[in-house]
Amino acid sequence: MYPRRREFPLSAPGRGEDKFSGPPMTRRHILLVAAGMGFASFIPKAAATEAAMAEAIRAVIGESEAQRGRLKLELPPIVENGNTVPLTVSVDSPMTEADHVESIHIFNQKNPQPYVAAFKLGRRAGNARVATRIRLADSQRVVAIARMSDGSFWSDSVDVIVTLAACTEQ
Repeated sequence: MYPRRREFPLSAPGRGEDKFSGPPMTRRHILLVAAGMGFASFIPKAAATEAAMAEAIRAVIGESEAQRGRLKLELPPIVENGNTVPLTVSVDSPMTEADHVESIHIFNQKNPQPYVAAFKLGRRAGNARVATRIRLADSQRVVAIARMSDGSFWSDSVDVIVTLAACTEQ
């Protein structure tokens, strides 16, 4: 009347048993898995700090000082979702042979990697402006630095409040 119930043996495959059955699951295996999951919560989350961001900036600009002025960083002050945050950087430059932007660098304070992006420009770019979207792990400060053809550096920063974080490793 009723279909016959199929039994799955709890032994290692290759001994004539069903090919879909695996090794027997013992209390020892269950306890090891549970302990591993418990220890995973003690692993610190990867996050950059103010010091890590400052170190990343020093790696780009060296001993030079970044001046405030010619560069404008545009980000919304409050971001609902940190997974896709629009960002625009523009530099006041004529983009001539004598005065042009060589590169634009983006840094942030609390993402796992503080050095977010680098854009290389040349005098033929026409307009010293880049736009992209980035991910932000939490409310933080975002810094943009432009390197000019004369070797000077210009910067701007914006504090952003993120309501739904991204870039978290769990």
